[in-house]
Amino acid sequence: MQTLSVAIVGGGLAGCECALRLARYGHHVTLFEQKPGARSPAHVSDFLGELVCSNSFRSDELTSGVGLLKAEMRALGSDFMAVADACRVPAGKALAVDREAFARQMTERVIAQNNICLVEREIRSVDEEVLRPFAEGRGIVIIAAGPLASESLSSSLAEVIGSNHCYFYDAIAPIVWTDSLNMDVVFRGSRYDVEHGEATGKGDYFNCPMNREEYENFYQALLTAHKVTAHAFEQERHFEGCMPVEALAQRGPRTLTFGPLKPVGFVDPRTGHRPWAVLQLRPENANAEACNLVGCQTKLVQGEQVRVFRLVPGLERAEFARFGSMHRNTYVNAPAVLAPDLSLKARPGVFLAGQITGVEGYVESAACGLWLGLLLAGRAAGCEPALPPAETAMGALLRHLRTPSKHFQPSNVHFGLMPALEEKAHKKERKAHYARRAQSAFEVWRAAFVR
Repeated sequence: MQTLSVAIVGGGLAGCECALRLARYGHHVTLFEQKPGARSPAHVSDFLGELVCSNSFRSDELTSGVGLLKAEMRALGSDFMAVADACRVPAGKALAVDREAFARQMTERVIAQNNICLVEREIRSVDEEVLRPFAEGRGIVIIAAGPLASESLSSSLAEVIGSNHCYFYDAIAPIVWTDSLNMDVVFRGSRYDVEHGEATGKGDYFNCPMNREEYENFYQALLTAHKVTAHAFEQERHFEGCMPVEALAQRGPRTLTFGPLKPVGFVDPRTGHRPWAVLQLRPENANAEACNLVGCQTKLVQGEQVRVFRLVPGLERAEFARFGSMHRNTYVNAPAVLAPDLSLKARPGVFLAGQITGVEGYVESAACGLWLGLLLAGRAAGCEPALPPAETAMGALLRHLRTPSKHFQPSNVHFGLMPALEEKAHKKERKAHYARRAQSAFEVWRAAFVR
């Protein structure tokens, strides 16, 4: 087996997952991480694998694309999934984690691995001198700088691929202290958490119910609130799956009530009826001392966040542990610039991993890093694995990066990325059919190609 010498730029989810996989197979990894000496505007922790936007890894059900992807990653021995499961906090059918514990454990895994050398250094260019020994000969360079790659590194990457790099803006939701909630109004419960027509109060979420008048006041405030604006030279392009709540509100007065504030499946214990709208809060850690405003990612200025969100019943005296914010996310036009093995067509010895490739989401980023680690390790051992079938969650995600598009955009994993079902299925059973087909295809692929 050929022993690889690999430089990985970025100690986020994709970088850590890839580094740990390669190191486990005996390869030498130098992991460059700019923290704590330098940070992006969105990062605050010194730990690797820091979660910025949310503590949720979304649904854990196999009848969802992301739930299926997590199952595939667990089957492949993912470090990301092992840490996530160990740091899990209650979140209904979703997988959410204590974000500080998660980042701490991910950091500990990296530091404990003898084949990984962690170097605190900001890499500002693909051609930086420290990377040249890896890029030459049999070495490998992996750029896993994440969606918050610095202007200098992004510009360097754009120069290498011969085109302007793409970008979009991502907004994160505020976090409030749980003890500042008005529990005379707020009730515990998950969607459809009802017995004998009454809310049980045993669910994993805190819920703020609104009647029509209360919702309309909140809605109008969202429309008129002062927002953070982009620089004059930057055009805002939001990822559809992470739209700021005020941008969604601009689409119409009922958009939020059919989206992140939908009341379906809830009963207000005070009235015994379904509210007009419900704002949910998800605990951020195991002791639930802080909560994330679900679906309320925002680019409102901080003072306006206080004013507007305190209009929601139950949040009248909410104290903010973290304000929502907005930051640039960088990604490349993957079908145009990446080979199927995630190397740059213009620079075959340089690979990309994580969100910078055009996958979207925590789980998807880690899965991308895991796949690249598996691929390079297999190649070094002389048994390079075939791409996972497009019918699998991981295969569908990688297929998205190879599918030419006039306007390529990042994507979460979902069944729409998979080939259509050959047999007709009732709408209610379609996801289950996709899941069964994916599981079967994955097991055949894993048995044949993964050691």
